[in-house]
Amino acid sequence: MHTARLTSDTSSEDSQHDLSRLLSMLLEHFNLLLADDDKDDCLFFRDALEELPVQAELTTVHNGEQLMQLLGESKDTLPHVLFLDLNMPRKNGFECLSELKLDDRLKSLPVIIFSTSFEQDVVNLLYKKGGQYYIRKPAEFSQLKNVILEALTLIAEGKTSQPDRDQFVITGRNPLAT
Repeated sequence: MHTARLTSDTSSEDSQHDLSRLLSMLLEHFNLLLADDDKDDCLFFRDALEELPVQAELTTVHNGEQLMQLLGESKDTLPHVLFLDLNMPRKNGFECLSELKLDDRLKSLPVIIFSTSFEQDVVNLLYKKGGQYYIRKPAEFSQLKNVILEALTLIAEGKTSQPDRDQFVITGRNPLAT
């Protein structure tokens, strides 16, 4: 379990808020779905998740057809959030996002794009298509933990609606993750 470290330059009120956020995350049990064809990236994600102060069940699928089939079969419960890679076989992340947003049952599922691409035209298109947040896959393990923690913090705080465009990209600058 990763322990939060609050820096000395935060005010007492900020420290209380950070501690409150950490406690709410410790109590939350997340049901996460990761759609990514790269098995190494899936293991990297799972390892990072296991080191965070959250309780989570992670389900992985490795192509867009598996993703849509799994979500179609999940009649009663949906995951709290979907981390969606763009470049997958059989059905890519763009196609999956479009289908999700057209389905009345699935359109409110928070979708966090999780991709190596960071072309601004692509990011802008994903924002327009309804992605909740965007994460560029980091190469470093500590940064991966930071972006996952920031994403889960936003979800735990109920920030599942699409934010303003300038808040769309998750950078991992969450003070709880340092």
